[in-house]
Amino acid sequence: MQRSLRDHAYFGTVGLLAGFTMLLLLAPTAVVLIISFTGGITLKFPPPSWSVRWYVELLKSDEIIQPAITSLKVAVMATIGSGILGTAAALGIARSRSQFARLLDALFMSPMVLPAMAFGLSLLLVFNMLAIRLSTATLVLGHIIICVPYVIRMVGASLQQLNPALITASLSLGASRWYTFRRITLPLIRRGIFASGFVAFLSSFDNVPVSLFLADARTEVLPIKLWAILEGSLDVRVAAVSGVIVIATLLGLVLAERLGGLNRPDQNR
Repeated sequence: MQRSLRDHAYFGTVGLLAGFTMLLLLAPTAVVLIISFTGGITLKFPPPSWSVRWYVELLKSDEIIQPAITSLKVAVMATIGSGILGTAAALGIARSRSQFARLLDALFMSPMVLPAMAFGLSLLLVFNMLAIRLSTATLVLGHIIICVPYVIRMVGASLQQLNPALITASLSLGASRWYTFRRITLPLIRRGIFASGFVAFLSSFDNVPVSLFLADARTEVLPIKLWAILEGSLDVRVAAVSGVIVIATLLGLVLAERLGGLNRPDQNR
């Protein structure tokens, strides 16, 4: 009886803490979504009336659409670049047991550990020392650097679940390493690559510190533009943009689960 009470108390406490944590995480997003449907002209909660006028206004706002397109282009290029480099790095680190590989792993993870503002400033100083002018290319390169750690970690996790006997069997039967990678390794880790690409895209699209330091005067990305708008006024269009991003992210997660089956075990393992 006492054990049953202790179990109920334990699960009740854990459930309460989990619910409180979820409330803290979801409340800001819910508030922004609610405000985005306001009929008023200020960011006021609760909204005085309901309307979709600010979503309609987004379609007419070139000052927001153009930075959004730029952010999409940068995020796509950063995702492709970090996906290729991160996957290659994960393959090299996962297959090596040397101390040098562990050192490289720590080095690749450093962008996740360093303060974001300090890292962005460091990249700016490096480009200045190399006499490289800021451009879209430097911005993409900076985003690739901050996205690579996510790819290495997630692809590395997929490689840890890969049965090495499959690789050994393929090589022992005469297949080349490239053929083995293309027909055995890559299909079995594709979900990890797909998931890491999704996370890398979101990290790049929503990045502020690196974009703030590495974007030139002609390259305006969406997060910086929204920041500038909020500094001048409490424009409700910012809430509408946030609502679009939240909805698009949720749809992306559903689509990723449908296409990639990220939570389903691989039948080939």
